[in-house]
Amino acid sequence: MDKLIAAMRANPTAVRFADLERVCRHFFGNPRQSGGSHQVYRTPWPGDPRVNIQNDHGKAKAYQVRQVLEAIARLEEQE
Repeated sequence: MDKLIAAMRANPTAVRFADLERVCRHFFGNPRQSGGSHQVYRTPWPGDPRVNIQNDHGKAKAYQVRQVLEAIARLEEQE
């Protein structure tokens, strides 16, 4: 998982959606909403950074990758 997160930090524009989804499930569990175009993951805090991802023809959107990385950093701060 650490290698994948390092790759996401190095190049957020070249992340596959399946990899981002795997990272989200690892840190946040199953999505609270899925089935539509978006997957929304529950975080232990209210408000931002929200964890909301969507598939863009097999790729993850760069701004959503950055949001996931911010949420992971916040989780690590709370530990």
